[in-house]
Amino acid sequence: MGVTKKLLYLNRKAPHGTIYAQEALEVVLIGSAFEQDISLAFVDDGVYQLKKQQDTKATGMKNFSPTYRALDDYDVNKLYVEQESLAARGLSAEDLIVPVQVLSSAELAALMATQDVVFSF
Repeated sequence: MGVTKKLLYLNRKAPHGTIYAQEALEVVLIGSAFEQDISLAFVDDGVYQLKKQQDTKATGMKNFSPTYRALDDYDVNKLYVEQESLAARGLSAEDLIVPVQVLSSAELAALMATQDVVFSF
């Protein structure tokens, strides 16, 4: 049996316009099959990935945000959002599609320091 690593996926990009957000979510789902200790953090425009009622028709891209609700089925339930990023975009935890733990930037930095690996998307 392998050693469980603590992996944090740091999501910084808006959900549409690039492939970063969707690719990050796919990597998380694949990684969950390897029984790692996975956390996701959303900062900057990455907080928009979790926003309720996304309308992607004008972009021609698939709305993949409902997939975040399935993360718990993959034992991925450590979701963090930076408070400052939410506030700067006029959002709160109630505006998000899944339950999250809201952390200050200092608290998020401390969390990142405890991880074995941090992937930034």
